[in-house]
Amino acid sequence: MRISPEGAEKFILENTAVMSPPHVPEIRLHLADEAHGLWQKTEEELEEIGLPPPFWAFAWAGGQGLARYVLDNPSNVRGKRVLDFASGSGLVGIAAAKSGAASMLAADIDPFCAAAIALNAKANGVQLDFTAADQIDTDGGWDVVLAGDVFYEKPFAERLTPWFERLAKRGAYILVGDPGRSYLPRQRLTAMAVYEVPVTRALEDAEVKRTTVWRFA
Repeated sequence: MRISPEGAEKFILENTAVMSPPHVPEIRLHLADEAHGLWQKTEEELEEIGLPPPFWAFAWAGGQGLARYVLDNPSNVRGKRVLDFASGSGLVGIAAAKSGAASMLAADIDPFCAAAIALNAKANGVQLDFTAADQIDTDGGWDVVLAGDVFYEKPFAERLTPWFERLAKRGAYILVGDPGRSYLPRQRLTAMAVYEVPVTRALEDAEVKRTTVWRFA
């Protein structure tokens, strides 16, 4: 089932509430409260309404840590062309826009993200461009690439790592927010900051995740 942009927006508005991620109180997002039970919907229910797993409906630890770092160190993105890869809710991209990015492209292949990011950008008074095209192995000439919580699956990590290597080699500044996912290529990373990030226990089996912002070199 393909869902229209209007249908996606309606679903998001009905299943989320506007709130601030605990580690980034400056930003407001349409997020699923644990009480909504959005993540607990069965695979059959999600498939029936055409909804992939709603990663966009939660402020994940890697994204919160990375957004915090961007807001606290705006010179990294100010005046730069920035890609927020696997953007989800748009949290990190919104942080970059607030910090003065010259252009801000949010990229995510989840069809619901276009509506989620548009709603969240509006809630924060910023403008983000959006693409649903897979950006891996492309190069849009970005000065900065931001990626929150992306090393959670081996096949995905195996695609990401060589792409990040090529971008970094030609001079892109790549920042990764990660709370200790299994497939993080630590040998290629330099730690920039560490945070204790409050998270949703239902998703992370913890109330706080130690999250590192890394530079990919």
